[in-house]
Amino acid sequence: MKLKCTIFILLIITCWMYGQKKPLDHSVYDSWQNIGTRKISNDGKWIAYSVDVQEGNSNLFLYSVKNKTSKKFARGTKVDFTNDSRFAVFQIRPLYKDLKAVKDKKLKKSKLTKDSLAIVDFLNGQTEKIPNVKTFKIPEKAGSYVAYLLENLKDKSSDDSDKEDGEENKDEDKNAKPLQLVVRNLLDGKSTTYDNVIRYEFSKNGKQLAFITKKPEEKAKDKKTEKDADDEKSADKKDNDKSKPKKYSLQTVQLVDLQKGTVTKISEMEGDFSQLSFDEEGNQLAFVGTSSAQNDLVKLYQLYYFNCKTNKKEIITNENAQMKKDWVISENRLPLFSKNGKQLYFGVAPKPIAKDTTMIANDHAVLDIWNYKDDYLQTVQLKELKNDLKKSYAAVMQTEKPDFFRNIDGEDLDTLRLVNEGNAGFALGITSLNNRISSQWEGSTKKTYFLIDNKTGERTEIVKNLNGSVAVSPLGKFVVIFDREKGVWLSYNVKTKQTFPLSTGLPVSFVDEEFDMPDFPNSYGIASWTDNDESVIIKDRFDLWEFFLNSSKKPRNITNGYGRKHKITFDTYDLDKDIKSLNRKSPIYLSAFDNTTKANGIFKTSVHSNADPVKIQMENVWGYRSIQKAKNAEEYMVIKESYTDSPNIFSTSDFSKQQKLSDTNPQQKLYNWGTNELVHWTTPKGNTSTGVLYKPEDFNPNKKYPMIVYFYEKLSDNLNRYVAPAPTPSRLNISYFVSNGYLVFTPDISYTDGSPGESAMEYINSGVEKLKQNFWVDGTKIGIQGQSWGGYQVAYLIAHTNMYAAAWSGAPVVNMTSAYGGIRWTSGMNRQFQYEKSQSRLGKNLWEAPDLYIKNSPLFTIDKVNTPVVIMSNDKDGAVPWYQGIEMFTALRRLGKPAWLLNYNGDDHNLMKRQNRKDIQIREQQFFDYYLKGAKAPVWMTKGIPATQKGKDWGFELTDDKP
Repeated sequence: MKLKCTIFILLIITCWMYGQKKPLDHSVYDSWQNIGTRKISNDGKWIAYSVDVQEGNSNLFLYSVKNKTSKKFARGTKVDFTNDSRFAVFQIRPLYKDLKAVKDKKLKKSKLTKDSLAIVDFLNGQTEKIPNVKTFKIPEKAGSYVAYLLENLKDKSSDDSDKEDGEENKDEDKNAKPLQLVVRNLLDGKSTTYDNVIRYEFSKNGKQLAFITKKPEEKAKDKKTEKDADDEKSADKKDNDKSKPKKYSLQTVQLVDLQKGTVTKISEMEGDFSQLSFDEEGNQLAFVGTSSAQNDLVKLYQLYYFNCKTNKKEIITNENAQMKKDWVISENRLPLFSKNGKQLYFGVAPKPIAKDTTMIANDHAVLDIWNYKDDYLQTVQLKELKNDLKKSYAAVMQTEKPDFFRNIDGEDLDTLRLVNEGNAGFALGITSLNNRISSQWEGSTKKTYFLIDNKTGERTEIVKNLNGSVAVSPLGKFVVIFDREKGVWLSYNVKTKQTFPLSTGLPVSFVDEEFDMPDFPNSYGIASWTDNDESVIIKDRFDLWEFFLNSSKKPRNITNGYGRKHKITFDTYDLDKDIKSLNRKSPIYLSAFDNTTKANGIFKTSVHSNADPVKIQMENVWGYRSIQKAKNAEEYMVIKESYTDSPNIFSTSDFSKQQKLSDTNPQQKLYNWGTNELVHWTTPKGNTSTGVLYKPEDFNPNKKYPMIVYFYEKLSDNLNRYVAPAPTPSRLNISYFVSNGYLVFTPDISYTDGSPGESAMEYINSGVEKLKQNFWVDGTKIGIQGQSWGGYQVAYLIAHTNMYAAAWSGAPVVNMTSAYGGIRWTSGMNRQFQYEKSQSRLGKNLWEAPDLYIKNSPLFTIDKVNTPVVIMSNDKDGAVPWYQGIEMFTALRRLGKPAWLLNYNGDDHNLMKRQNRKDIQIREQQFFDYYLKGAKAPVWMTKGIPATQKGKDWGFELTDDKP
């Protein structure tokens, strides 16, 4: 009896607690937190992470793994640890409200408080803050130095108000103003200053620092009269009209030996230097420079090579005997030394053609000429124009003989990849020449792959017209090839030039088993390599396989079939960017994902092991897919989350015991949150499917709830993802609606080629019918919401069924016949491939099967629509032609159907502007509340907002009127 009373009291208390929790509202978004930057010191004793808010000031935390204590730094950002792990260095930003005011009011940034630099000494616990710091750098791999540029507070001439946040910190800014550079030895506190610095760079080992100085422009000391100023402007205009050469200020490249304290002047001229680059050991330096005039339409550059040990300098000019005719050194590629320092890769390009400035614009046509023989559509060319004008091609110098180089790249190549961190005597060249036109309808492009000799430029073909991918082993001994059309992996021996199959004759598939588009399936990819290029680790759907690259041994399933047996997908980790391969005998961690329960975890094994991998941890969380490790210690950090638990960061040395560091969103407990669970059902055609059902935290099985169905391909793997309440780009704000008394259902969809609309109907409707069997689902109050591909399916559903009370269709395609020939403006690509090979899944072109295009286009059955619908279609949509939304709206309007169209001016396919995201959340809530909860309707739905009231009245006011 006593036990029953206790249980009863607990139930009463629980109900009372739920009753005290409030639903989420639109005011909560800005302060909702997430984990941002995170880094771990090399010795594993300190972890840095930021807790960011959606809009406002972030906080940086430095956590002591040993003491389990944290230090908090308001607005800390860009944190880094010194290589010896003794110091943390980061910037402190101005208050968010001040940054926002500058941007909103278009004020000069000179009026804004500048960033500060913070230096934390872990040995003595002291923190030093240095005001007015523009940028800072520390050596990547050794040394305890910091260098930083100080803002010139006296200079009020610049106005960066139109620049996005962060753009002012680009080192290669051509208009960089000379500032004071401070170089500090953090161990002894000694500092050296250098004036008029515009660019600077440490060697990775912290032994050298190179910087470029620029002579400041002279300013007139005496005040000019108004007449003098007018005369000067007139003179300037006259000079400009004559295109008088305008020289650069005097610039100097200097090198500081940080160990000896010596400064060496390397180069000086009236010109412009940039692209400072050291080799791995800090023994060699390269950069580019020009002595052309600032206003020259074509500037000619030189490559400078300096040996820090011998103090010898070489200048590679465009007159070099190895330079192709009418080719020049390019300033648009950072010179890059091979890891061993024996080769230097730099950019060359065809000499640009100067624009004819004497041409009168009004006397000539301005047009784009489309030619059916062009490799790429004009829209793609124009999209890539800026990059193409700066495109450079790789040449390689042998540093033992710096006056000799070879151009190994070419205009016919798409890409050139360095091998073995540039140490190899060859590079991998890739070309899609003669296959580019078909990408318009194929989507992917067949490519030919070459090995290109760095000294001779000679090409050796590896594979021709491959639909697939290629990867070179870390040491460059083998090339692993995936043939997408055949679904097989192959190995190419660089020395013998022989190719042999790897994955044939095995009982499993190495291509996507669930692929449901009308194209060849993709592979699951390469997981890792082993030392000395002995083998490659390739993934199937669940397990990891070892293939010996010289074909000397049979393939091995290194996870022993455990993954397929338990429906767990394994993968390896890249825990150190300097380690390119795995030791076969050393223990390794594997990430694990349970495809049935959606749990995440971590296992342990070794490549040469024949046993099952050992489970360390499996949890109902989203995490473990990306972990970070201290470089020199067995200390790790991982971020974990679930639908009910906000993302937090954990530290661990073995993953069996974990220490929680952060506590994001403690305010969540004040709100009626929710729970989620997997739902399984069988479709009318006998196919099984899975979905996720979200319920309010205060869910009552004796109460009926309205439900919103949201869909996009397959979403059930996201069961354990945290869904922060946030203004979204037009997707459903799941947490908000669940908190406000809705059920939300996200069904997985599988597709049949040629019938994407019917496939969506089959899976979505049957999943909804399954849930309607529960008393607590109000079958008369179900809405649907989808964005992009999901928006298309919303349109298709309401054109074929009346089972939904309200619908929201974001960026839909409703007429596949007109969309087929449209342009994806973000990339410039034509949309044909999407229907023939990709997501729209028709599998045939418009002339082969016009009936398929019509059958799957909601526009042609839109007269059957009886469901009220809101359409979002924005005039700067870069993926779907926005006239598709217009076609849908005008058709519904012509038929007298209730419909609304939202066009967020100047915004994209997915809303990018935060103010628009906030706006659409309110409208989405008001729309569904009216049709699914019986709430009052807003003015924008009942009367609309005339153009005369645009920007004055947003129509959110609720009325008693009906839409």
